[in-house]
Amino acid sequence: MDLGLLDHTKKYILNLIKEGKRIDGRAIMEYRKPITITFGVSKNAEGSAMVQWGKTVVAAGVKMEIGEPFPDTPDEGILVVSAELLPGAYPTYEPGPPGPEAIELARVVDRGLREGRTIDLNKLVIKEGEKVWVIFLDIYVMNDDGNVYDASALAAIAALLDARFPKYDPEKDKIDYKEHTDQRLPIRNLPIAVTFAKVGEKIILDPKKEEEIASDAMITVTSTEDKMIRAIQKYGRGTFTLEELDYIFDVALERAEQIRKILRVEAKKAGINI
Repeated sequence: MDLGLLDHTKKYILNLIKEGKRIDGRAIMEYRKPITITFGVSKNAEGSAMVQWGKTVVAAGVKMEIGEPFPDTPDEGILVVSAELLPGAYPTYEPGPPGPEAIELARVVDRGLREGRTIDLNKLVIKEGEKVWVIFLDIYVMNDDGNVYDASALAAIAALLDARFPKYDPEKDKIDYKEHTDQRLPIRNLPIAVTFAKVGEKIILDPKKEEEIASDAMITVTSTEDKMIRAIQKYGRGTFTLEELDYIFDVALERAEQIRKILRVEAKKAGINI
């Protein structure tokens, strides 16, 4: 099912943004509201969180298992990220195996976490070369009103912060998932994704779904609190000039700290020390 914008709707969005306005009344570089984080939304996961980003809603869950390390990284644990666009999240999403959009979403989140060295994978080793903790991070887009990238990345790091190891008996080599320890994942960086869209000749922050469809190109910039850009992902056929990229990178670093502040505040309320 094609839900492309009608020509007059796209023209309306283009004209608004050309004048520095948005369809929801925001400024060009303003985030939607609310941006909220709820920790511990699943009793069965080792860690979980839900993010409401305007009307976009994303949940993330963490499960832990014990397995063999990869042959080329015998001294590291394993992180596996997957994403699912639930059929009820948007009319074009269908049930079944993950499609290209879900795979790309998972890759964007995974790259931000991996390049940001968010989890100290060396500390997930039980016996080098033989046994390590495997961290499964599952992302579920429950409602897509645009910018699922930033919402998913935020839900992912929140779920990882919320996670606690299940009780493990090394002698019996058995995990008791009904009992969790007080030990949390070794998190050392907080990568934050910031997404922009190019609509006409204007760059806008945090696009709604209609603005995404009207855009020529989008870009997600993920950075850590040390002001280092860790990952960049571009979407669409349009292009960005070097001047536009310089501007995007500067804004991305600034806005990332804005979201990181929200994360820190909500984590503290949930009893999670960052």
